[in-house]
Amino acid sequence: MIRRRVGATGPEVSAIGLGCMGMSFAYGGADDAESTRTLHRALDLGVNHLDTADMYGFGANERLLAPVVRARRDEVFLATKFGNRTGGDSFGGTGTPGAYVDSSAAWAREACDASLSRLGVDTIDLYYLHRRNPQTPIEETVGALADLVAAGKVRFIGLSEVSPRTLRAAHAVHPISAVQMEYSLFSRDVEGGMLATCRELGVSLVAYSPVGRGLLTGAITSRDQLAPDDWRTTVPRFAEDNLAANLRLVDAVRTVAGEIGCTPAQAALAWLLAQGEDILPIPGTKRVRYLEENAAAMDVALTAAQRARLSEAVPAGAVAGERYTAAGMRTVGH
Repeated sequence: MIRRRVGATGPEVSAIGLGCMGMSFAYGGADDAESTRTLHRALDLGVNHLDTADMYGFGANERLLAPVVRARRDEVFLATKFGNRTGGDSFGGTGTPGAYVDSSAAWAREACDASLSRLGVDTIDLYYLHRRNPQTPIEETVGALADLVAAGKVRFIGLSEVSPRTLRAAHAVHPISAVQMEYSLFSRDVEGGMLATCRELGVSLVAYSPVGRGLLTGAITSRDQLAPDDWRTTVPRFAEDNLAANLRLVDAVRTVAGEIGCTPAQAALAWLLAQGEDILPIPGTKRVRYLEENAAAMDVALTAAQRARLSEAVPAGAVAGERYTAAGMRTVGH
């Protein structure tokens, strides 16, 4: 099991973690029994970095994790997030009707207590600001998070989908251990200023959607495979014309993966791991078989030539369509 450190002072965790969102939210119907088996299997394999958020299923995902985390607390590095709320019409929107972004100090404290209660734990290992409202100074938010650290409710602080400038300002208030950003062969924006800033400050980059929301697995070949309630049906990259173009890129990745002797998903994850010791991918799944496939990517050692071929298979900027709807894109990069 390959392990990597979280930030400059955090513990070592599995190089590949487990994103838990899809167990309760966004990707079709839930199967709590299979999801619970997947969580236990992850820990059995040594995949101990579990990532959730209060917004995933509006608390349901944290409640799903709770029995497993409580039973095996010493084995888990637990990350959750706050900042996305429902029931108002403030700045932005998360793509969910009635949703808005709240990064105020008061909400940081209230949301943390609510997550601790749902998770049934005393301490969150890594607590992220999920999205930032630019009307709230980042210093206010991080000051509140620092108070949560001092109170023993949080061990380490993270940010998600912020700008390099915001990361610097936040880090000046309290050390930031991780920044969670979408990063994959399909999403390379972080390779500019964000990744350089993280490395200058000693901040880990936690890569979410590292297999392109399932596209890079090669398993999705048509929109017809997505359930009517699958959030991806609203994502521009899955629109008919864009999907056809993006599937051609997936075919190129599949060809390289075949030559390497691994699956397309494993090739995509191995490529990410090869970008640096500070990259921590968290592929999401609710099924044991996909978890095992993803975890096995840690055993795939790419040569420099193979890394280059994968990069060439999906040139930066080649993917058709934005990562989110227009409403979702308004909440990132602040």
